[in-house]
Amino acid sequence: MSLTDRINAGIKDAMKQKNEAGKRTLRAIKAQLILLKTSGSGTEITEDQEVKMLQKMVKERQDSYEIYIKQDRVDLATPEKEEMDIIKEFLPKQMSEEELTLAIKGIVEQVGANSMKDMGKVMGMANQQFGGKADGKTISMIVKSLLS
Repeated sequence: MSLTDRINAGIKDAMKQKNEAGKRTLRAIKAQLILLKTSGSGTEITEDQEVKMLQKMVKERQDSYEIYIKQDRVDLATPEKEEMDIIKEFLPKQMSEEELTLAIKGIVEQVGANSMKDMGKVMGMANQQFGGKADGKTISMIVKSLLS
């Protein structure tokens, strides 16, 4: 089942259950999918592009959530958190930090990286391998700790 089909089914369910947060979030995802499809590239969107779009949406909401919490605006932070949780349901299962560390150690050995100068090589391979399964910030943090 494609992401678009899953989103459309989710919208129907949210409407039946009168779930306002679900409707709002799923409609936002659908709007982003439509924008992605009509971007003018003329190619079909891949699953990788869909995952990147969803990750971007989560990051936007995470940033807003953190700002609202700092400003003590719980009334604005709550919807951001709800939307973030709903969007995460459509992302692939995230790798744990332990799994990620082991996998990145393998990449470091494979590339032969031994200093921070080699971080770009390791990051490139890691981002390619773990695209939708790990956050770029987490990958970067682990690579820095292994290379320093």
